[in-house]
Amino acid sequence: MSEKIPLNPHVLRWARETAGWSLEEVAIRMKKDVDTVSAWETGSASPTYIQLEKLAYQLFKRPIALFFFPKPPEEETPNQSFRTLPKQEISRIAPRLRFLIRQAQAMQINLAELNDNTNPAIRQIVQDLKFSPDSSVSEMAAAVRKYFGVTLTDQFSWQNAIEAFKVWRETLERNGVFIFKEAFKDNQFSGFCLYDRTFPLIYVNNSDPDVRQIFSLFHELGHLLLGTGGVDARQGTDVTLLKGESRKIEILCNGFVGGFLVPDDDFIERTPRRGVDEKGIDDLSKLYKVSREVILRKFLDRGVIDGRYYQKMISKWARHAPKRSGAGGDYYRTKGAYLGRHYLELAFSRYYQRKISIEQLANYLGVKVKNVTGMESLLFDGGATA
Repeated sequence: MSEKIPLNPHVLRWARETAGWSLEEVAIRMKKDVDTVSAWETGSASPTYIQLEKLAYQLFKRPIALFFFPKPPEEETPNQSFRTLPKQEISRIAPRLRFLIRQAQAMQINLAELNDNTNPAIRQIVQDLKFSPDSSVSEMAAAVRKYFGVTLTDQFSWQNAIEAFKVWRETLERNGVFIFKEAFKDNQFSGFCLYDRTFPLIYVNNSDPDVRQIFSLFHELGHLLLGTGGVDARQGTDVTLLKGESRKIEILCNGFVGGFLVPDDDFIERTPRRGVDEKGIDDLSKLYKVSREVILRKFLDRGVIDGRYYQKMISKWARHAPKRSGAGGDYYRTKGAYLGRHYLELAFSRYYQRKISIEQLANYLGVKVKNVTGMESLLFDGGATA
């Protein structure tokens, strides 16, 4: 009979709950019955060290030392980060996404350490522009477009959505918003943001098509400009579940994306008052570098199409949506795309200045020390892209 491990059962339960696992799900993955897992959390029994390693590293994504702490550490919960989301939305956040939210919180700490607690951007949009839930979509879209100085002529000149995302990412980062990508491994969510006055950041699901990633960028930017964290659900947050200010915020963020990327005055000039076909929608989506859904919504809002046609096309496109596997099979290029060139340059510059060790650099990059050289090569061959 193995000796009982002196772990803290309260921390074990906290780790499971914050990771988004039920007792039944843990029992299945540990190949144990629910009573056994429950006994681990009450302290009447304990897992073996090998079992604890699996719980810590594979399921809960926590350092193993944490389970011997006298009490759970204090950290911001999804309820606190995304206060405008209804409980139903938060409850369906999967373990993988909960882990990425914690990773994003750690990235904010990294950014503060690497930048001596000061955002390096000369202009910081989150500080310079402020909106309320009662702001109009047109007011918000026009102000942000003017702030960035990106014209529609610029937007139309980009070759495709891949280039568009890259330019938009660089634009946001140049104006004080940090952008990271990850494979969410969950088609329910396309992005999220964590608000912070100094280090606001956005995470985008790299498994989504590029046009959807662009939508997520600006949906989350909308949240940041309203001073809140937010989550971009693939099917959209059900606003009927929201009340008061939270409802206003979600409606404004959704409207802001279309208002910014496809300004009404330009769209009206280019489109008919009635009658639209799928080719016309495709052509406009390629022109503005947005999803067909954004264009379709603009037609619906103008009354050019009705709700039945809108739902018909949305359902059709969902059935035939192409699947994206990620940034590719090259480990370094994938990692570089996720972190972005801006963050890589920041971390390596501190290393070159001898302000951090190679071990610290590896930690900031989320790689092993032996992989630092491979990451460094991305800075010289242009491998760190959007």
